[in-house]
Amino acid sequence: MENSSQVRKIVTFLKSHPNQRFTAREIAEALIAQYPEFYTLKRQNSRQKFVTDAAFVNQIVAEIGSRATTMLSKYPVIEIQNQPRPRKYWFSFGLTDVEFTLPEQDVEEQEEELQSKTVILSEKEMYSLLCQYLEQMGLITKRLDEKRSKNSKGKHANKWLHPDIVAMQPIPDQWDYFVQSCVQAGGGDMLHLWAFEVKKTITMSTIRADFFQSVSNSSWANYGYLVCAAIEGKDTEEELRMLCSLHGIGVINLITENPSESSILIPAHFKEKPDWRSINRLVQENKDMEDFIKHVANYYRSGLLIK
Repeated sequence: MENSSQVRKIVTFLKSHPNQRFTAREIAEALIAQYPEFYTLKRQNSRQKFVTDAAFVNQIVAEIGSRATTMLSKYPVIEIQNQPRPRKYWFSFGLTDVEFTLPEQDVEEQEEELQSKTVILSEKEMYSLLCQYLEQMGLITKRLDEKRSKNSKGKHANKWLHPDIVAMQPIPDQWDYFVQSCVQAGGGDMLHLWAFEVKKTITMSTIRADFFQSVSNSSWANYGYLVCAAIEGKDTEEELRMLCSLHGIGVINLITENPSESSILIPAHFKEKPDWRSINRLVQENKDMEDFIKHVANYYRSGLLIK
């Protein structure tokens, strides 16, 4: 119900500014300002705790991006320009789908886009872009370099052992020091751990290998995500949603041209407690994971972040 309410707010906002084009970020900022009570309640009720206002805005931006198909199917007067990035949304007042044409400048830009194929970066090039997006969400990230693994189980085993990126999300970072001390002394939730497996493109021929690699590498964390730059076909996306529902892994669509426009397509299921036995094995095998857990341990002891 909340999601459909947000879609209606998006449509109402665009309708009040006919034929004006907005990015998802511009829409998110406008909606939060226009409906403060709705978004304050939405933030309070979210299972995900947002450390900063910017992190919450980024989540609304991601939700708007994931609602594109819904808006197109239910509101044919809403137009969405996918290329060039960032994506733009607008209400084509007084125009039908048949009559509607893009302004000349946008037609030229789209023709240029069709002439040159969109380049999806290599997985290694995607790591830093993913970290940019995650840090905007208030996460502290760490790349796990496979070259820093001991390979005690063999190089092939590392593929199924550790994710590409790990992150910590300090829950009470903005709280008073004495409140933090009470939470710590009482064994409360000080932080959440996240894990991310990165793939360029997910297809029907690779989906199960990619997905279960993510399950193997990321399910020890509070939140585990499979990250990709593209998903080929509706059948692939439907299969992915089914697998995510069964195993609790989420999916992030990384927009390599503009990481801030990336979106959480499928939210991960929250896991109450990390699997510390699996974490211990990762620490023993990979030096980067050891360094990451040292930061986590320091935060548990002191409540201080070392970035």
